[in-house]
Amino acid sequence: MSCVPKVLKLNNGMTIPTIGLGTYKSAENEVREAVKCAIEVGYRHIDTAWFYGNEKEIGSALSESFRNGTVKRQDIFMVTKLWNNFHDRKNVVPKLRESLCSLGLDYVDLFLVHWPFAFKEDGCTLPTSSSDYSDVDYLETWEGMEECVREGLAKSIGLSNFNEGQIERVLGHCRIKPVVNQVEVNPNNNQSGLIKFCKDRDIVVTAFCPLERIGKSREPGYPTATVLDPKVIEMGKKYNKTAAQVVLRYLLSLGITIIPKSVTRSRIVENFEIFDFDLSDDDICYLKSLNKNIRVSAMVQYKDHKHYPF
Repeated sequence: MSCVPKVLKLNNGMTIPTIGLGTYKSAENEVREAVKCAIEVGYRHIDTAWFYGNEKEIGSALSESFRNGTVKRQDIFMVTKLWNNFHDRKNVVPKLRESLCSLGLDYVDLFLVHWPFAFKEDGCTLPTSSSDYSDVDYLETWEGMEECVREGLAKSIGLSNFNEGQIERVLGHCRIKPVVNQVEVNPNNNQSGLIKFCKDRDIVVTAFCPLERIGKSREPGYPTATVLDPKVIEMGKKYNKTAAQVVLRYLLSLGITIIPKSVTRSRIVENFEIFDFDLSDDDICYLKSLNKNIRVSAMVQYKDHKHYPF
């Protein structure tokens, strides 16, 4: 019934599952069970980052899933990211090795530069002063990312939170092309221009915060989460789906991949059950009309950094 693919092809010939499990802010005592549940349900794409502080728990869940025969290593598309304090080329390979040790893996399927701006290596992970900024150019960082591929530690490498001009700089400098740009995409910030830009350059977009952040909906400066929109709720009833499933199905129709985060079994299951229905053209048009170009993850505290992307 659904014409939305379950995998997309990357520019290096690999494939990436179109839905994965996001794990940002998943607590230590929750993320292990969430990953195990996701794998049992059918997820084959797991997204984490050094900054999330949960790689060991995810590694434990993967190890158990491999050991009990639920999946094999080659079945899982594992993603992690390089944090801003480690952009110096000499740090890139060692930090990936550290992540691999935590994950209990020999390689990741995708390693991303988490943000284009850098912090001092010995500074805070979220500095409160520009004195802790680093001026390391992400082009130098990319050279370290390419070394990760050459050493067999990452099958693919990519970007996260990079804008069009920054992507063009990487493309003009690289020997190994980025396969993905992971950015915030949701109906309130549909990134139509950036998605087209990336598609034209054979780069897949992965959407984080696809369901926005419901808890932020009542805070100044944040848009109302789309799942609370009465019209979207009614759409769900029409398709015998939830508003969240409608939103996720819409995002998949954009030709991107999505990584909704949850630690609740019922929602992990719900978020995966989006391949058995199609939205009408009118419903897609309505969801498209909700775009406000407002982010829930803008990192505005670093807008004075010379490599700030927004």
